[in-house]
Amino acid sequence: MDRQDEFWEYLKQEKRFSPHTLSAYQSDMAQYEDYLKSCGSDVNKVDCKLIRLWIFCLIDMGDTARTVNRKISCLKTYYRFLLKNAYISSNPMSKVINPKQKKTLPVFFAEKEMEHLFADVKFSDDFEGIRDKTILELFYATGLRQSEVVGLKYENIDFANGYLRVMGKGRKERLIPFGKKLTTIFETYFTKREKQFGQIKPDMFVFATNKGLPIYKRLVYRIVRKYLDQVSVESKRSPHVIRHTFATHLLNNGADISAIRSILGHSSLATTQIYTHTSIEQLKKMYKQAHPRA
Repeated sequence: MDRQDEFWEYLKQEKRFSPHTLSAYQSDMAQYEDYLKSCGSDVNKVDCKLIRLWIFCLIDMGDTARTVNRKISCLKTYYRFLLKNAYISSNPMSKVINPKQKKTLPVFFAEKEMEHLFADVKFSDDFEGIRDKTILELFYATGLRQSEVVGLKYENIDFANGYLRVMGKGRKERLIPFGKKLTTIFETYFTKREKQFGQIKPDMFVFATNKGLPIYKRLVYRIVRKYLDQVSVESKRSPHVIRHTFATHLLNNGADISAIRSILGHSSLATTQIYTHTSIEQLKKMYKQAHPRA
């Protein structure tokens, strides 16, 4: 096994990176190696100057600061791995500085838009309609990621105590509470599913296609987009925006930010604090509308 194979195995087994992150890192590393070959250099024999030149090239080609920072994160992780295993004697990334990333506020839907979605939008009474509504209710009631909804199994739902057991990023498990309304919605969905496809087993995925197969990300995205198109003019109408909406509405209604962090599965409180900026923007808007000298 060569060094890179060891590295990918390390990320997968020890760091528990998601398949999505692994794929992104492999793509970044391949691009980096192509650049080094064009310079007549090798991935294990570089200095910080050559890496900085690559970063400048990425920016010149139009990569955003966010994309560049991900590529830098990949290299930092790689060279730390090499140093830890004594494959190199010094870390060329130690003097590489990340470009500043523009902070953008998360897009979210207004409470009236979510009320309109569940009160006024027509969901059919067949399996697909009940499934679609359950998916949307679940997103808004729990703030789950799209991958977590796809990967949710029947055995992950504790109806007696009212919580979900979810395996999130980094394979970190967390418990997410839910209320009686979602319990009732789940019961309706599972009753319909059993009539359609037979008895549900504990290890079965919660959501299925109209053929009874496990649901997949692209279909979940299409479902969310289909119904949000009917209630919002926001350009972004994705599962992740409902996650932003969940967090923003909790914060606006007095929830503790540490509790929101725990529910969302953020590793750092700083990640969750972006929702405080959203709330401040709402306060500023209200102030301008209400104050006579604003």
